Amino acid sequence: MSNLQLTPEIKEQFSNEVVEVMKNTFAKDATDSEFVMFAHKAANYGLDPFKNEIFFIKYGTTARIQFAAEAFLSKAREKEGFQPPNTQMVHDNDEFIVESDEDGAMKVTKHKISFPRGKIIGAYSVAYRDNYRPVTVVMDREEISHMFTGANKDNWNKYTADMFGKHVQQRALKRQYGLEFDDETITGGEPVPEYKPDRKDITPEAPAEKNEEDNNKAEPPASENAEEPTQEDQEASEREALTDQIKANFKNLGITNKTARGEFFDEHGVTFEDPQKPTSQEMVGLINIQKMVMEEEKKSDDLS
Repeated sequence: MSNLQLTPEIKEQFSNEVVEVMKNTFAKDATDSEFVMFAHKAANYGLDPFKNEIFFIKYGTTARIQFAAEAFLSKAREKEGFQPPNTQMVHDNDEFIVESDEDGAMKVTKHKISFPRGKIIGAYSVAYRDNYRPVTVVMDREEISHMFTGANKDNWNKYTADMFGKHVQQRALKRQYGLEFDDETITGGEPVPEYKPDRKDITPEAPAEKNEEDNNKAEPPASENAEEPTQEDQEASEREALTDQIKANFKNLGITNKTARGEFFDEHGVTFEDPQKPTSQEMVGLINIQKMVMEEEKKSDDLS
């Protein structure tokens, strides 16, 4: 840790002990420069990786710094003049009118609710701030239709109001409070080819099951002078364990086919240099992304 060239912002925000924990826990696969960038962004924006406000994800030579949705509201609260945003769903049977004011800014002039409300067809968020003009963001459901069929489709279909609300609110808060942080991808070494889900399967195949004839064959006796496992054997064993973990995580996420896995890769920017034989580092990076998505789903479940 003493070899890391920490920025003044990191030193001011985090103690050496905390930096070491962050490196070994949240960014253990990061190079020194990648970790410094991750820690600098966390320090500069005042985000806490221990509260899951910012994530470091590594797959292959590509690293990604990702911000949680809750981070935007958390940072907006710290700004002078903060007022809670007004975020609403628009339903089929609502009377909803949006107009432009004299300066061309969007403004909701009427939102009258009728029951039964019908299906959600849109959403809007108005970000208020003392001594500032309100910022209004309106989105039609069609603009986020891909979310309902993507990797996180279960949450979007089950918790539509919550997921849609966070999505539109995040945009309004960024504009009103000048929140400049956003997800960032860092690519090192040679560029990683874009993954094509319709060409190759993204999850390594599990070892084929033995047939009945193989099962009936007697296992040869172990030799007293048996050789120690080679590095290749150890790597194969590690890959098998990682493959099992990836498949279990996809199952927990409700992702059970090749198309859904491809959508998950596209949505989260995951690429493998060789999709048929990903490296252990790439597989660990994918597992980290899966864990992050499962954590987000757990938060949504807690809100229900």
